[in-house]
Amino acid sequence: MRLPALPLLVLLVVPGVTLAQGDTRLAFLGRQLTQGKDPRSRSQAALVLGATEDPEAVTPLCGGLKDPSELVRAAVAKSLAKLQESSALPCLEAHKAEADATVQAAVREAVSALKEYQARPPRFYVSLEGMKDLTRALPAELVKATEARLRSRLIRRGALLAPAKESKAAAKGALKKLGLHGYRITPEVHAMEGGGLRVAIVCLSYPDLSLLGQVDVKAAGAQPADLLKALVPRAVEEAAETFEWSNET
Repeated sequence: MRLPALPLLVLLVVPGVTLAQGDTRLAFLGRQLTQGKDPRSRSQAALVLGATEDPEAVTPLCGGLKDPSELVRAAVAKSLAKLQESSALPCLEAHKAEADATVQAAVREAVSALKEYQARPPRFYVSLEGMKDLTRALPAELVKATEARLRSRLIRRGALLAPAKESKAAAKGALKKLGLHGYRITPEVHAMEGGGLRVAIVCLSYPDLSLLGQVDVKAAGAQPADLLKALVPRAVEEAAETFEWSNET
């Protein structure tokens, strides 16, 4: 049986400019946060890091909670709340007894905001397979970071991730209890002829594993790490629209 044609999203990248700047920007902001001489510039770097929606920003921001300036530490706490990455909770919890009242309040508000974010009702249920590097050329650390970014984007979109090696019976029970649709997602990275990368998301029903289709996004003209940072969020949005991820059963 032929699958219906699925939309193909092509992301055009200006060679060596847009995406390369995006990656350099994160590293630059991290350096500004740790090495900037002026607390105001360090605070600004923290605030911008919080707006990146990049899980890699958690590490420099958590380090910023030890900054000698109360202004910077408060900005860092606010940014960790805005970043919406649950992995920031341990470092925030470790600073709940802050001596400065303003920073302490910001830390407690950030902890509360992240816990509230974690408790949001899910919109769909996802069994996520590991990222498949079909280029066979990407560094293992990059594949791992890309998978973490994909996981983060799915959660932002409202996904509840299924436990690893979940049984079919357990999956059906969870879906019935939650009233959600279930999906099995296999993400793949492919090399394109002439350069560039293609990220594919193969989607099946879950736990019955009927093939629903595939979406693809492409980019070229930058380093693999830069391309993947741009492609992952676009792939998730394209899949969400194509497969109508929602909580209606």
